[in-house]
Amino acid sequence: MVIDGDRGGMDADHGGGTGDEKKLAWPDVTDHPKSDSRPDHPEPDQDAETAPAGSLEADAAPSSATDASGPSPASSVAPGPAERRPGAGLAALSLPYQIVAAIALSLIGVVACAHIAMIFLHVAPSNTLTKQHGEVVDDWVYPEFEQNWKLFAPNPLQQNVSVHVRAELANDGADSNSVTRWINLSREDGEAIRGNVLPSHVDQNELRRAWDFYTGSHDSENRSTGLRGELSERYIRRIVMLRLAEHGYGGAVERIQVRSAVRHVGVPLWSAEKISTKTEYRELPWWNVSPADLPKTDAMGRSPEAATSPQAVEAGE
Repeated sequence: MVIDGDRGGMDADHGGGTGDEKKLAWPDVTDHPKSDSRPDHPEPDQDAETAPAGSLEADAAPSSATDASGPSPASSVAPGPAERRPGAGLAALSLPYQIVAAIALSLIGVVACAHIAMIFLHVAPSNTLTKQHGEVVDDWVYPEFEQNWKLFAPNPLQQNVSVHVRAELANDGADSNSVTRWINLSREDGEAIRGNVLPSHVDQNELRRAWDFYTGSHDSENRSTGLRGELSERYIRRIVMLRLAEHGYGGAVERIQVRSAVRHVGVPLWSAEKISTKTEYRELPWWNVSPADLPKTDAMGRSPEAATSPQAVEAGE
């Protein structure tokens, strides 16, 4: 019959056979290739196959029009996760939160700067600010931020200290000895250092350290405060006798007297502090010169040649 022929022709078009061969119904076919690999492409159904040709052409018209003019807004790819707001940090916050964060950061910066200033004043040498506001600084530092070290130096010098000496010379055939003028030993060291590219360490520190050694082991009445008092006196006498020998007074010196001249460094013009710059003197008592104080002798007053003589070695000295 014509109907079978037509059916057979249709089956042949879909890959089936003719005759009495059993056919698979179109809706049960699962391996039919898809014309589009997109997941949202609808599967063809039986109604579409059995629909009139005119209706199929009408359904296909919008698809071809879409292909020609591009995808419609409804068929675009679905949007992804919510995009981040532009900017980072404070810029990503709303205006009220930005104001709060800016105020908090400003307060932290002010507190940090104030803390650094307080610690600096605490460890710095005594100055105008610490004398006027020392209690405020101590209240801030103690006890949480106590410092037991100094930033620049343990005790920076705020005075000009000079060491002077004069000597009593023995005059042969005279009834009385003569006394020399005061000799500024510190000035001589300063002249040796000034303009010298490589100054001697002796000129820079020997006399200054010797005087610090003496004042540190004696009280204001020149009385020894420890076991090192006598050692500091011998050290001062030996240095002084070396300097006097350079002036030609070495062998004729009977006694010596040492003094210090202290003058405070003037305050800057912007400071209201009042400091006297008048020179103050501290005179030590007269010291008798012993052979041990003379240059090139040991503590017993012997020269190096005498100390290494066979007699001294045999005596076990």
